[in-house]
Amino acid sequence: MTEPTSTLLAKRPESPEPPVVGRDTLCTTVRTHLTGGGGVLLTGPAGIGRTTVLTRLTAELSARGHRVLSCSPSPSERDTPYLGLIDLLAPVGDDTLAELAAHERAVLEGALLRSTPPTGTDPATGRDALVLRIAVRKVLARLGAAGPLLLAVDDAQWLDEPTAAILAFLARRAGPGPAVLAALRTGGVTEEEPGHPSDRAHGSESALELCPRPVRKVPVPPLTAHQVATLLEGHDHPAWSRPLVARLHQASGGNPRTALELSSALDERVRIEGGDLPDSTEPLPVPDALRLPILHRIDALPASARQMLVIAGAAVRPTVELLRRAGCHRAPADIDTCVRRDILQVSDHGTIRFLDPLTPMVLQAETPYAALANAHRALADASEDPVERAHHIARLTAGPDPAVAARLADAASAARRRGAPGTAARLGRLAAEYTPAGGTHADTDRLLTAAEDGLDAGDLDFARQLAHEVLSDADRPADRVRAWNVVIDSCGQAMAEIADVFTEAVHDAAGDPGLLAQLHYRMSWREWMVGGSAARAHGHAVRAAGLAARTGDRRTELMALSQQAALELFLGLPEAEETLAAALSAPHDLHAMIHHNGPIYLKHRFHLVRDELDEARAELRTLIYRLRQRGSADSLSQCLIGLAQVEILRGRCRPALTIAQQSLRIVEQVGLSQGPAWYAVSLAETAGGSLSQALAAAEAARQHSEDDDDRLFLPRALHAEGRIRLFSGQHEQAAELLRRTAELETAQGQRDPATRRWHADLAEALARSGATEEADAVVNRARRQAERLRRPGVLATLDRAAAVVGEARGELGRAAAGFEDAAARLRAAGYPLEEARTTVALGRVRRRLGDEVASHAAFAQALRIFTKAGARAWVLATRAERDRAEDGSARLPDLGSWSERLTSTERSVVARVAQGATNREIAAGLLLSVKTVEAALTRAYRKLGARSRVEITRIVMTRPTA
Repeated sequence: MTEPTSTLLAKRPESPEPPVVGRDTLCTTVRTHLTGGGGVLLTGPAGIGRTTVLTRLTAELSARGHRVLSCSPSPSERDTPYLGLIDLLAPVGDDTLAELAAHERAVLEGALLRSTPPTGTDPATGRDALVLRIAVRKVLARLGAAGPLLLAVDDAQWLDEPTAAILAFLARRAGPGPAVLAALRTGGVTEEEPGHPSDRAHGSESALELCPRPVRKVPVPPLTAHQVATLLEGHDHPAWSRPLVARLHQASGGNPRTALELSSALDERVRIEGGDLPDSTEPLPVPDALRLPILHRIDALPASARQMLVIAGAAVRPTVELLRRAGCHRAPADIDTCVRRDILQVSDHGTIRFLDPLTPMVLQAETPYAALANAHRALADASEDPVERAHHIARLTAGPDPAVAARLADAASAARRRGAPGTAARLGRLAAEYTPAGGTHADTDRLLTAAEDGLDAGDLDFARQLAHEVLSDADRPADRVRAWNVVIDSCGQAMAEIADVFTEAVHDAAGDPGLLAQLHYRMSWREWMVGGSAARAHGHAVRAAGLAARTGDRRTELMALSQQAALELFLGLPEAEETLAAALSAPHDLHAMIHHNGPIYLKHRFHLVRDELDEARAELRTLIYRLRQRGSADSLSQCLIGLAQVEILRGRCRPALTIAQQSLRIVEQVGLSQGPAWYAVSLAETAGGSLSQALAAAEAARQHSEDDDDRLFLPRALHAEGRIRLFSGQHEQAAELLRRTAELETAQGQRDPATRRWHADLAEALARSGATEEADAVVNRARRQAERLRRPGVLATLDRAAAVVGEARGELGRAAAGFEDAAARLRAAGYPLEEARTTVALGRVRRRLGDEVASHAAFAQALRIFTKAGARAWVLATRAERDRAEDGSARLPDLGSWSERLTSTERSVVARVAQGATNREIAAGLLLSVKTVEAALTRAYRKLGARSRVEITRIVMTRPTA
């Protein structure tokens, strides 16, 4: 389910400086590397954001004490010798150059055009070339002695050769030197950069030579769909609907500049010219700034290659063999030409892909109709796939044709069977369009089937549009209710926005029990999500199952029984198991069995409450395998979310993070509600990633859930954020968030603490913030429920929470015994991360009791578990807790800046320690005394909580700079 699409909204207030979007992790990586010296080469195509990243990094490093010398050459300046050097040294005063030997100064000033060089001096050749390089090195060494120095070279592909040679000479020299940050454009030729790509094949290698060792090549990645939406918002673009943002993301390939220009063209068409928003079958408007460079590149190709591109752009899945059969006799040679010019990419299996997603769009818009028709005709004759052949035949047919309509409907069915609902939806709509008007209602049925396929594909705009087409003139109750069901299902988590739909749908059902069963099933979901009442939702689910059984609608019956069982589990009702068994019994319905709200998915949740993690994982893996072959994007995303949570519980943090990120990519690509996926990413980042990233994900999950008025997922998002606050020592904030979680879940009627396991975390947050009586009450209430339902895993976490309460009250002996018992029970239940978390608490209490041996053993055991699980942040936290003899909660460290705590001198010393330099080498490089270096290092040890140079190195390499 996802949020319903909105039309063009009012613009937001202007922002003077749009924020840099989606580059925080990349900037942290580059900053960390540059702080220790060496070089970084940023690479990426035009518009990807290399200059934006470089500008942000130089500004941040400059503000933190680095002296930055920069240049940004242009194409016209490539043949102007020493222009890059002139720009780099422009801020350097003559007083610095005055410290050079006379001949060195004369040669350097001559190259910089600050004076006329002596007669016979030629800095480009011979001895003078070496003198110039030595002079530049001496100048930079003097500047570096005063503090960290960074050379920044943007668009390194246009740097003049003499300057590049000097920087390469500097990079090869041993000993301390300036850090270098360079940016290189990669990809195809543009109107700004003449020449053939093969002429610049050495560009990346040459640019790497500008950077001193250690050097790191960092590609600037494309933005995700979520980041594109944030980018557009930050640049004051209209608030496009999620599906439309997904199309902008797909068309731009995640390139920020391209996305902004496409959005501007769309805004101009809609707001200024008064046009309509394009539906999912219409191409997006492409502005001349993007269109003309593509046309120029295509016009430069041979005629046969241009014709081949037209046919490839019209194909559903172009391959080398298909193009050859379609009449492109020079296909291999033409494809090779296009590959060398960065227009196409060919896989090992011969599948062809356009590197720029805009190229086929521009080709379709610019190619005359007759030529496009010939391309479709050739592809229809060449295609061996009935689905693709039907697609091309439809493009050649004008007006209704029952034979073509039937062929398209058959092709849609074939696409559906092979697990391609998006293709089925498009073919089904074409089938409806080619169906002659008449009294058979075939066109209506085909439209509704196409809409349902659109739902499965995640194309919610398309599905909703077809449903409203049916509602505009359909008169049969079954058709109208079926269309209303599409409208309801397309709204996803945001069911609050369609309150009036249910009244109209019930009216259209005209008392038909079969139609009412479908509506009561959906009303159950709305009552739970929006009404916040599991009890009322249960009543609707029971009624839906009964009506569906009476009318023989097995699919609706199974879905309603699954919903009924889920609610009974949440409410702690004993009949939940029996209801689930009924939903799993024969006869089965394939749609219900692979749906994320169906009985198979629900079965894994029953395994979870019984602490059967392996069984839950097996159910989900089987279901995901089937969904990848044939299923909806929504169901696949939800099952991946479930699997990520299971892997976290099993102590497999790295796979969990990968799976959660897969789920997020799916919902971003198809425009589904993102709250649940961000929730899963938050859990996975907390377990095995970055605490700061986890918090950002939790906040995103909460924002999406609040925007959707989704009371079902909002408490989960609050719980995720509360856990992070708890682990980072923000106990009062954690308690407030977790109190809200408890209020929402209790109001909904939760009576089984194993369904949403927030109780122990709330009790711990309360105890650590001083509310021990309230914490006791939370533990006792949850314990009664867990004992009644026999939930050993929940009881073990409650035992830990009770031990935390004892610790907060100073009852250390009781707390230690409680932690030991809880850790043993969690180990028996199979929750390694919870066991290790409990063992860390035990180690802290043992230390407070004065038993250092037992304390160290507990920390060592926790470290073994966290390391094996890949719980990176927990490993760092546990090491810090083990090595620091002080009281306080075992919390995840603030994985933020190490450099912000230090003075500029301390930062410089620490950075060189991390590189492996001795104190004497550091003193020589910084022009300091050895005693000054030792004093700075001692202060840095204290501020960073480090005890050795090894720990200093680990801190620098694992934490970002400020």
